[in-house]
Amino acid sequence: MTTIVAINWTSVGLQAGQLILSLSILVIIHELGHYLTARLFKCRVEKFYLFFDPWFSLFKKKVGETEYGVGWLPLGGYVKIAGMIDESMDKEQMSKPPQPWEFRSKPAWQRLIIMIAGVTMNILLAFFIYSMILLVWGEKKVPVESMKYGLTFRDSLMFDLGFQNGDKILAVNDQPVDDYTDIVKKLILGNSVSIERNGQPETIHLPVDLIGKLVEKKRSRTPLLEPRIPVVVKELQGSGNAEKAGLQTGDQILAVDGADAVFFDELKTNLALHKGQTVEVLVRRGMDTLTLPTAVTEDGTIGFYPVSAISDLDSMGVLKLQVTQYNLAEAIPAGVKMAGNQLQFYIDQFKKILSPETGAYKGVGGFKAMGSIFPDYGWDWESFWRITAFFSIVLAFMNLLPIPALDGGHVMFTLYEMVSGRKPSDKFLEYAQIAGMIILLGLLIYANGNDWFGWGRGK
Repeated sequence: MTTIVAINWTSVGLQAGQLILSLSILVIIHELGHYLTARLFKCRVEKFYLFFDPWFSLFKKKVGETEYGVGWLPLGGYVKIAGMIDESMDKEQMSKPPQPWEFRSKPAWQRLIIMIAGVTMNILLAFFIYSMILLVWGEKKVPVESMKYGLTFRDSLMFDLGFQNGDKILAVNDQPVDDYTDIVKKLILGNSVSIERNGQPETIHLPVDLIGKLVEKKRSRTPLLEPRIPVVVKELQGSGNAEKAGLQTGDQILAVDGADAVFFDELKTNLALHKGQTVEVLVRRGMDTLTLPTAVTEDGTIGFYPVSAISDLDSMGVLKLQVTQYNLAEAIPAGVKMAGNQLQFYIDQFKKILSPETGAYKGVGGFKAMGSIFPDYGWDWESFWRITAFFSIVLAFMNLLPIPALDGGHVMFTLYEMVSGRKPSDKFLEYAQIAGMIILLGLLIYANGNDWFGWGRGK
């Protein structure tokens, strides 16, 4: 049997373009931190590259002592500081006597500052971006208590866990959930959920391996949950069955062949039972109630777009969209707090990944997973900068891990030298660098293999 998978290359290209731009900004800012501090302490910087350049580069220009360029391999970037054991593995230079302008000739405290400068720049960048987001777009929040009809769940696993459409999530791990947009983040890190169902409180206990289960089942960008909304026609598909049946913009659907279809999840379920058939659709139009015979397609649709935008739902009274505006003096501390919250969220996720019983390692992804986070419907600057700020935090955290070849590895050896008074030999640092590069290459292969082939999922 042959399976044909349709790929929207426009959407893929849009996401890839956003990812490349985002990573380019982060890499340049990170390496700029190393570059500026190296120059501050009078180290010679031989290269400053965006992307890697094995064998050849796309662009290069030497200015003074430094060659600036763009490589062809978009896996990061680097600065080559004279007298430093790094990914360049320049053994010839290291075999010569140390020179005053070399990294290895500088005091340990200066070398430490040079090594943490990249991470510091990424953290400062995250602070800046979040602050500017709050200044330009404000802080948007949908209070959970404002969601009149609760939630609808899009993944069958949520029903297996005991959730039902219409549930209102009140707390996770006994901590109140104030904002609808925080629900999923709290769920994947939680153990128990307090809900309200038909006016009565209930508790749902989540499995330890919830993340692993979600990774195994979730193969699309379909959200886990959404606000439960009444079915109101926003736009008709030209020459579609809904238009032919006489539906109009603003109509509210109430039932299909006598079965309730007040909410979109009910409508979707009922139409799926009548594919290729004609059904009686009960609608409310103003003060009138009408019954319209309507043909259902083989896909289980009738040809209209429902009201679903948060701003429209706010106007309908389905929920409340709160937008808090900030001036510059308010945006900066609020942006720092937002970055801190995102860092804590990522650290909590990382702990889950390190615990095999959670199955979170199955969700480790590479460039495909990173690109899929960006919008595929168009270029949304607010979303772009939010994602870039989060990636900046991730880059800072990952670079501080004590793995040779990462900044954290160099920091670890420098701190050892400062505490013990003994500097690791160049030969030891060379071997450590090689080991670190092998580890990183292995992680890179695993993450991207997981993206495409589901290695971590055993598929």
